Amino acid sequence: MDVSWMPEWFLGLFRWSFSLTNGMPFIPWLTLLLWFPLFGAIAVLVFKGGRAKAFAAVFSGITMIIAFLVYLVPRFGTGSMADLTESYVWMDVLNVKINYILVVDDLSVLMVGLTGLLVFLMTIFAGKDKPSSFFALLLAMEVGLMGVYLSQDYFMFFIFWEVTLIPMYFMISMFGGPRRHYASMKFLIYTHVASMVMLVGIFALVFQAGAGGTIDFSFAAVSAAAASFTPAFQTLVFGLLFFGFAVKMPVVPFHTWLPDAHVEAPTEGSVLLAAVMLKMGSYGIIRICLQLHEGALAWQNIMIVVALIAIVYGAYACIAQKDLKKMIAYSSISHMGMVLLGIAVFTSDGMAFAIFQMFAHGLISAVLFMVAGIVGHNAGTREIPLLGGLAKRMPKYAGFVVLAFLASLGLPGLIGFAAEFGIMYSFYAYLESTGMIWAIVFVLLGLMLTAGYYMWAMQRTIFGRETTKIDMEHVHDTNRSETVVLTLVCILIVLFGVMPGLITDIAYSAAGVIPWI
Repeated sequence: MDVSWMPEWFLGLFRWSFSLTNGMPFIPWLTLLLWFPLFGAIAVLVFKGGRAKAFAAVFSGITMIIAFLVYLVPRFGTGSMADLTESYVWMDVLNVKINYILVVDDLSVLMVGLTGLLVFLMTIFAGKDKPSSFFALLLAMEVGLMGVYLSQDYFMFFIFWEVTLIPMYFMISMFGGPRRHYASMKFLIYTHVASMVMLVGIFALVFQAGAGGTIDFSFAAVSAAAASFTPAFQTLVFGLLFFGFAVKMPVVPFHTWLPDAHVEAPTEGSVLLAAVMLKMGSYGIIRICLQLHEGALAWQNIMIVVALIAIVYGAYACIAQKDLKKMIAYSSISHMGMVLLGIAVFTSDGMAFAIFQMFAHGLISAVLFMVAGIVGHNAGTREIPLLGGLAKRMPKYAGFVVLAFLASLGLPGLIGFAAEFGIMYSFYAYLESTGMIWAIVFVLLGLMLTAGYYMWAMQRTIFGRETTKIDMEHVHDTNRSETVVLTLVCILIVLFGVMPGLITDIAYSAAGVIPWI
């Protein structure tokens, strides 16, 4: 990055703040990514009333700025991502060592930045009528998400993994729709049971790595010992870990919690659930599961089959949905299937574009769920058959819907095309090497169905005659805060679609965390 245009005093201050003291940054920026939203959640609960949104915006805004500064470190010539490490021994008793290790690298930096951006935007998007507890839950969710993407110790990783469940459960249960209690409990049961299975896999990994010596929960200690694990052990543990992460993505047939959770969740919760929380699953597969080389190879065919089923089934299910929000929820299953497919081909191209798709789907799904929430609030319904001709009453809203739908179906020039084309190319190359080129038809079918349900939904809701099935007299366009938030995210969708190299450079570097790929 060319920084010659920036004032020298600013660059000097920036470099000083990231200078190393005893091997760690002078200012613990990664710790601040956890503590600022935590302090913000507490402050919001203390200072109730109309100031809750302002406090939430300030603390989440500072967190977003720190996340952006972390992204800029290697690009300012300040150092490498390896310099952004904070490591302390937390507990070391009875030959068990638990560490406080925070690291940001090219694999996690995109999700850290996306989390910081969207939590801040959701505090702006949320209405002032939201109680302080709502904003506290948003910030608490940010603490858990940041912890998952920064932790390099299995104990810390699992704690933060579970922390994300709690605020999302209460957000759905307290501020969701009519079936919120059912949806929140279903979400909790599915994801928590999957977490318990994952925990068994984590303990197996850690104790096997430390057999006969110190039980070290750090990622590095387990990774160093992984090559000595037997193929049978790797295959078994990979399955346990993959199940826990796959339910979070989610994959078919463990997906049924997702549509219910999305439909009942408030808009802000749906955005974070789809844009950031689902990516915890694919992140875990890349970061943890793929350290087990032999286990990954044993499960490769299953991963590919599951991914193809998710792509086709998710897209097919969208066609049958009448609720706009439920349709978008099922589309997430299909698009996350593309992420899993990119991972499962085990090539640097597939891995890089899977990471790209994680980021791309995060931005696109944020806009999709915001527009679904807006029409439900303004028109009083999200039922596609009841809507029609919204472009006449809501022209700005119609523009956002069209852009989001086109980005999600993969229109060239928008971010969705670059990500999914790369995955499809990687899968085609893999099939060509295995002589099973016919299997590409499943991906093509998924893409065709995706274009079909988006275009059909767009035609029925935005264009055509203005509906007479609902009262349109009081329907109004997006307000100022909604317009600002949607515009910012749409700009990023177009920017990274026109200039995908801004993300692919990071994504290819991130793919390098898997040494055998």
